[in-house]
Amino acid sequence: MKPNSISVMASAIALIAAAAACSQPKADTLKDSLDGKFLVGVAVNEKQIRCEDPRADSLISLHFNSVEPENCLKSCEIMPSWGNYEWELADAYVDFGQKKGLTVIGHCLTWHSQCTPDYCYDSEGKLLSPDSLKSRMKEYITTVVTRYKGRIKGWDVVNESVMEDGSFRESPFYQILGPEFIYWSFQCAHEADPDCELYLNDYSMHNPDKVETYIKVIKEMLSRGLRIDAMGFQAHIGMDYPDFVEYEALIKHLNAETGIPVMFTEVDMSINPTLVKSADLADMSFAQILADPALKARFEADLNPYRDGVPEERIAEWNDRFIQFWQILLRNSSIVKRVNIWGLIDTDSWKNGWPIPERKDMPVLFDENYNQKPVVDWVIENAEKY
Repeated sequence: MKPNSISVMASAIALIAAAAACSQPKADTLKDSLDGKFLVGVAVNEKQIRCEDPRADSLISLHFNSVEPENCLKSCEIMPSWGNYEWELADAYVDFGQKKGLTVIGHCLTWHSQCTPDYCYDSEGKLLSPDSLKSRMKEYITTVVTRYKGRIKGWDVVNESVMEDGSFRESPFYQILGPEFIYWSFQCAHEADPDCELYLNDYSMHNPDKVETYIKVIKEMLSRGLRIDAMGFQAHIGMDYPDFVEYEALIKHLNAETGIPVMFTEVDMSINPTLVKSADLADMSFAQILADPALKARFEADLNPYRDGVPEERIAEWNDRFIQFWQILLRNSSIVKRVNIWGLIDTDSWKNGWPIPERKDMPVLFDENYNQKPVVDWVIENAEKY
């Protein structure tokens, strides 16, 4: 064969290879479209963990590469009373994730809410001494983390420890130990599994004062040589909050100040009006308002307007705004480690029936019939552009 023939053949092969590459099908799932950017996960409930919902099982396998439990790893579920462990559902959750080849996340080790009732108290109902609480925390965290050592990739170690104004939440843990309870939780978790990733996690991370407090906490942790792998932004967002420009700036600010990545851990976006009480009801709890028939009617008229269905234009607005949120994630994929949707289908969401029992919501990526929403199509089609 003449040299120029070889050259022509090589060029032809190259053209064929290029054409084949161009003809490869585009990603058609969330996890494939986001490959190389960040993990995409979903919170699962008991029915899904037990594989009692075949459609959910199929959807999780198709679109997600990470999983997190809604409730079964919280202390009140694992240990209904101090020292009495119930592992069955927690074990089933970890088995579920591993069998599917998913990155398994633990949620959560230290949290004031959904906590074992007598965790922080003695037999007389009084707060424990600092030494006694530290001993209990070490025992509990070590027991749980060690049980799943090498199987759970990362833990939300401390959940919701800071208020919107940047002050520390006056939880029993804080009342006894002050902010030391945060550092002690991380130390105990790391000693139990040195290879496990460890995270802080909180809601309303669009509040600058709250972010500044967490920056100080993280810097203190780093100065002590404690391991922390990410800051979790829960991202329970709405149609009118947060301001996405300010939110994105805070994400970047936290990363720039601490050097640690961020995670979006409990993502959902309510389509309903934001829960804001008028001035004359500001001092009343939602329970008090709902107990008064006249106030309940007034409250529901404002905050439950879609009892007869959500208008199509509102649904379109929801998709457009959620796309804006995903654009933030994609623009910042170099510092975003994981995105976790808090519920698989709309009817799974905790937003249904809160705080009004009859109120329905549609805050996640798949509707009650397991159909993906336009925002999912947008992510799949556009993620590669970022």
